[in-house]
Amino acid sequence: MSYGEFAYIYDDLMRDVDYNQWITFFKKKAARLKKSQPLRVLDIGCGTGEIAIQLAKEGYEVVGVDLSEDMLAVANNKAIEAGVSVEFYQQDMVEISGFAPFDIVLIFCDSLNYLQTEEDVQRTLQNVYELVFPDGIFLFDVHSVHKMDSIFLDGPFVSSDENVSFIWNCFAGAHRHSVEHELSFFVKNEHNDDYARFDEFHEQRTFPIETYRTWLEEIGFNVQEIIADFTEVPQETSERILFTVTK
Repeated sequence: MSYGEFAYIYDDLMRDVDYNQWITFFKKKAARLKKSQPLRVLDIGCGTGEIAIQLAKEGYEVVGVDLSEDMLAVANNKAIEAGVSVEFYQQDMVEISGFAPFDIVLIFCDSLNYLQTEEDVQRTLQNVYELVFPDGIFLFDVHSVHKMDSIFLDGPFVSSDENVSFIWNCFAGAHRHSVEHELSFFVKNEHNDDYARFDEFHEQRTFPIETYRTWLEEIGFNVQEIIADFTEVPQETSERILFTVTK
């Protein structure tokens, strides 16, 4: 996974994504923590900072972490333009450390699914446990098994507009419940009618809900709620699974 040139068109590609779903989900859970000072929040896998910046606008004290230097460059510029203060750091979530505890840690937009081994997922969950205050909250979402095994494999997916077009092919990955994404982007030159092509290769892997629950409980978390697609009890055809856990 490179997220190099991709970082600079990421927001264009994601413009139809309703980030307010994550913000509403977050605020509903954050309301449980009653503190006089602003809540301290860690956004792991923050990408271009869309959620981190919105939370900073809402008055939270936000730190964003991502593996991609390019994503963080975009995020930092967006925060400056928005007139909010967000601290951004380049770290791998598997190795994340060095921060004072947070009231809430989040890993949104299926960022956890980019980890390819059980060990890396467990290490990341353990890292989060060390980074959250006692009674603090950990929020994350992952792709469902159904989405990995069925929906992604219904491709290819194609999008075309005036400035950016792409062809997105998905293939079953080497692991169970994993997918390999091959994406080709065609980006219009702002100075003429030429298009530049670049390619991305991404891998994602998920696990059954009960596997995540077991890992969380073994670490010491208390699983408070598991929902699907922001509103419902998980079903066989659910696409996104959201976890609310406490330390």
